[in-house]
Order: sequence, then C-alpha cells, then structure tokens
Amino acid sequence: MSGISRRNFIQITGGGAAVSTMGFSNILLAGKSAGHVVIIGGGVGGATAARYIKRADPAVQVTIVEPNANYFTCFMSNEVISGERSLDSIKFGYKNLESMGIKVVQDYASNIDAKKKHVVTKKSGNIAYDRCIVSPGVDFKWETIEGYDAEVAATKIPHAWKAGPQTALLHKQLQAMKDGGTVIIAPPPNPFRCPPGPYERACQIAHYLKNNKPKSKILILDAKDKFSKQGLFTQGWKKHYGYGTDNSLIEWVKGAEGGIIEGVDAKTNTITGSVEEYKGDVINVIPAQKAGKIAFNSGLVNDKGWCPVNQQTFESTMHKDVYVIGDSSVASPLPKSGYSANSEAKVCAAAVGASLHGKPAAIPTLVNTCYSLITPDDGISVAMVYNFDGKKIQKVKGSGGLTPMDSSEAMRKREARYAHSWFNNITSDIFGG
Repeated sequence: MSGISRRNFIQITGGGAAVSTMGFSNILLAGKSAGHVVIIGGGVGGATAARYIKRADPAVQVTIVEPNANYFTCFMSNEVISGERSLDSIKFGYKNLESMGIKVVQDYASNIDAKKKHVVTKKSGNIAYDRCIVSPGVDFKWETIEGYDAEVAATKIPHAWKAGPQTALLHKQLQAMKDGGTVIIAPPPNPFRCPPGPYERACQIAHYLKNNKPKSKILILDAKDKFSKQGLFTQGWKKHYGYGTDNSLIEWVKGAEGGIIEGVDAKTNTITGSVEEYKGDVINVIPAQKAGKIAFNSGLVNDKGWCPVNQQTFESTMHKDVYVIGDSSVASPLPKSGYSANSEAKVCAAAVGASLHGKPAAIPTLVNTCYSLITPDDGISVAMVYNFDGKKIQKVKGSGGLTPMDSSEAMRKREARYAHSWFNNITSDIFGG
C-alpha cells in the first residue's frame, strides 16, 4: 500500500484488476503475492474489510471464511418484521466480492492458532495467514434467562437479533396473532448490538398493529432504566401510538420497576420478571450479549466477554497480527452498530495494508450514523464523528447530534427517506453492486 494515503484508501472507487486466487489445499501457504489476509466472518465488518483491502492493493490475497451462503443485514430487519419490506431485500451474497478476486470459503472457523498463524476450519483444514481479521458479531448469554436457549429462540420465542429465519418467524407470529393480543419485547442490558434497535422494533410492530390489529398492545420489559434516543422515541410513541394514555399501544417497564426478566416458559408463553409474571401472545426476548464464539475459542476476549484492541488499528491486544472489528471489539465510545462496523473495517483494512508493507498505521477518523423509523414516514437519527487521540477513540465535539425534538413533519419524512437511501448506499459499499 506504499504511496496510498488513508484518505485515498477510503475514497478508492474501483478500477483495480481482480486477481485470481490459488487453489486451496489442506494448508494454504501464506506469504505469496503481497501477503495473505484471512477474514473470519462475512458480515458488515468482514465483507467491508475484504473489499477495501482488495481495492487498495489487488496483489494482497484475501480469503473470507463464512459458513453461510448469504448474509442478512440486521439494520432494516425490523421492517421485515412489520411487513414493510421483504426478507430478500436484506439478503446479500458474495458474488461481487468473488469477482474482485476475493476467495470466499463457505465453512465454519472454529479457532485461530496465533502462534502457527493459521485458522482452523471445520471442513477445509487449516488456512495460513499473514494477517487475520475477525468479525464475529455477537453471541448470547443464554444462562442469564432460565428456560431460554438457542432451540427455544429458533422455534418458539425468537430473539431475531441475527437477521434471517428468526426475522421471518417473528413476522409470521405477528400475522397469526389475534386482534387484542399482547406482544412482549424484552431488550437486553448494556452493552449490546444496535442500542436503538429494540425500540425501533417496538415502533415497527406498533405501526403494524395500529393498522391491522388495533386492539392489541406491546409491553416492553426492559433490563435498563434508560435507552438510546429515548426522548425522540417516546415523543414518537405519544404522537403515533397514544403512549402515556389509557389506550396506548406501547407500555414500557424499566428495569428498576420490574422490567428485568429472569425466566421464560415457552409452553405457556409466560415470562417471569423480577416483580411479577407476564403472559404474551407473541414474545421477543433479546438476551444479554457477548463476543462471538470464535473470539472465545481463540483467546481474544477479556473478563467481560469482549475483545480489547488497539483502537488505532483494531489489532487485538491478546494476539499479534490478529485484528477484531465490529460488535465484538472494545471500541467505545463507538456504539455496536452496522455503520460502526463498516467504519472500523475501513480503518482496519488501511492498517493491515500498511502493516503488510512495513508502513506505520495512519491516525484514523471514524463515523457512525444510526437511523430509526417510528413510522414509515417518521424517521429519527443520531450521528457522530470520532478521532483517535493517540491512546483511544474520542468523540469529535460538535460533530454530530440527534434529530431535533422540534423538527417538522417534512424533516422527519426526509429522515425516513434518508434511512432507506443510507441502507442502499452502505450495502453497496459493503457487498458491491
């Protein structure tokens, strides 16, 4: 990446010829061409990193190890639950990445041997690397809620916090629910993926119920006493869903008042809270979260279950030449969001490229924007720019902010349109198109 500045790296718009990758044997030899980067996880972080490394330096061999043939974005998946968009509209494959010369191995990465510098896979043997980027997403702390596990989530009480089949299941459950039924949403404690997500989900479901099953209601049993964009969300709930009145579609119970849930009975659709029991017709439990399994298997996590990194490069502080991006990394004050993962991946890609050429990493700038839809025509957002002060990531004062509480209906409608435009742009940036 000699001669390529970080600014130019981020702004590269294609034009580099794709190079074919060598065939893979049981052990793939690293050190060929300009180096071999193995990326574990083909989601937002992993796909972005692969694409930007390859665009910046086509001589670098890039391999993604990802067990699924397609990726479903978590952002905009709440619209699938409410029926505002199709599941296929949030599904993305890897053909565009492969056309760039990126090798996509559809396999499960079970471990990283940092000493021998290879990734252990379930079917493809060991894949050697010069640099390894891990973008494992999140896993769940099933032990925190009695009676709730992966099987219950997949078949009866979906969390739908990894988009795909559970997103479709939750949508079907809403369709099948009788008018007058109760939907229970149980958001997790901090930290977790997409902090505004559970409350946007409540909005999307409330919009569906208002138009299709108006006698129904939503009960939010929250592990927390406050949440992201709370003022804007509650303002929207009051305007559109009667929040705070006897006929409110939405009721929010905070943790201190009994919102913390302790158990689930999938047979009776009953939730045991810290104060009382609740029965729902459709239940959406989002468990407490931690780094993805590969991070634990590979010794990349701290005692809190997340992956500490050098925030200038996203290189793990646990293992040299292994980088962790996305939801699993410790990158506060950056939130765990899709846009953050995309931004972190670009910084990491630049740092990896510089490292392969013996160059120092640049000082990064990162961005996050998060849109939420209260109705299809009422959008809100939060945005922030971040820099690196030599030790850690910091917010740039005055660089961002929230949608104003007194914004006009026209502005809110524009925000909703911007949300959809952002989705189209960022998925093109990640997966190509």
